[in-house]
Amino acid sequence: MFQRRLLLASLALLICTASPAPAQTLAPTPPMGWNSWDAYGLTIDEADYRANTQVLAGLRQYGWLYSVIDEGWYMQDPFADTVAARKYVWDANGVLLPALDRFPSAANGAGFKPLADWVHAQGLKFGVHLMRGIPRDVVRQNLPIAGTAFHAQDAADVSSTCPWDEGNYGIRDNAAGQAYYDSMLRLYASWGLDFIKVDCISDRPYRPTEIRQLAEAIRKTGRPIVLSLSPGPTKLEHATEVEKYAQMWRISDDHWDVWSVDRKPGASEFPFGIRDAFDRLAAWAPYVKPGSWPDEDMLPWGSLTPHPGWGKPRQSRETRDEQRTEMTLWAISRSPLILGANLTRLDDFTHSLITNREVLALNQTAVESKPGLTPKAGPGNEPFLQRYWYARTGGPHPQEYIAVFNLGDKTTASELPWMVFHLTDKPHAVFDVWNQRHVPAASALAVELPPHGCALYRVE
Repeated sequence: MFQRRLLLASLALLICTASPAPAQTLAPTPPMGWNSWDAYGLTIDEADYRANTQVLAGLRQYGWLYSVIDEGWYMQDPFADTVAARKYVWDANGVLLPALDRFPSAANGAGFKPLADWVHAQGLKFGVHLMRGIPRDVVRQNLPIAGTAFHAQDAADVSSTCPWDEGNYGIRDNAAGQAYYDSMLRLYASWGLDFIKVDCISDRPYRPTEIRQLAEAIRKTGRPIVLSLSPGPTKLEHATEVEKYAQMWRISDDHWDVWSVDRKPGASEFPFGIRDAFDRLAAWAPYVKPGSWPDEDMLPWGSLTPHPGWGKPRQSRETRDEQRTEMTLWAISRSPLILGANLTRLDDFTHSLITNREVLALNQTAVESKPGLTPKAGPGNEPFLQRYWYARTGGPHPQEYIAVFNLGDKTTASELPWMVFHLTDKPHAVFDVWNQRHVPAASALAVELPPHGCALYRVE
């Protein structure tokens, strides 16, 4: 018996050593954090970034982790109207660097390393935004690509520019193009980069070659860096390709503080509103999984000041009901949660949303999430103005959650069969998460919702 046990133990040890555990999935849960765009646009500087990051560090206990500098950190004058006047900064090999007048800790060739080290000391992770490609003036100067015999003109795809940003040319799908992205990510990884958001790449135009090149460049660094693709709408037919290379990809155009926008068929979906997000998230639900997160964009709440990426400085135009609806939908659908507010001016209501542990845990721990059974039309064939969602968490004590949303402009009162939430057709008791109250068992769910409002329940 002893020999048999010894043999089994030896075999188990052999199996364990011969079959190492798979590498940990990058972004195993939806990334949570803050991005500077909604409040600062192109204008974020080191002082404001540090001030917001310090507030984010106080929210770390709730899961908020990534602090991301959005577009413009390499511009000496982000308020200027042209690329030439904005004065991009790059090194001798054409790789963008922080503008020293805005990020003084980058002096003496340090780049963002001192700032990233400080972010890491707060228990957070450091991220930046980039437009895909290579600066046009780098190509005109034909600067050398670090560590290679290639030059910028070997790497540049001058036929591929961004429709809304004239700063860069695209990158060719060749060895020189890969070498340029390799040199870029090698430098940024040495700074301590944890997250990179790359723009004008997942749609208008869709650039699968550059997505692949970026992913390969990240892999070569050996550093776990989350790749986020922007903007959308990424097309569903590209889902299997983008999920192979990126951890996040935008499924809509820029999402802002609007409920909905009337637009003609075929028109741009900018700005993308809350109402539009329901069907979009439902379509992408089958692709949600660890390491692969369809991204419905940032949460434009609170103070969108002093220089928001769109519109005038303002307090978010979303009502409290709309903000709660947005938070509930993003959470239960498992979209990444990226705050857009100026955190140094955080109001009490926004703070209450982003510190609700149960709602945040739903977003982070659900293992199943899907839309409910919504009729295509209501009485009289008008568009149906309610949406439902179901989610189930994992772990030793799984929980089921259901949500109801009122897309209409009037208060609604409904008696809803449990089957629309994929639950069994029998009485259920639930707990109202937002209002913190128990609802006794009943054969249907009675719910009254204000315009653009929602309810979130834990099934008991």
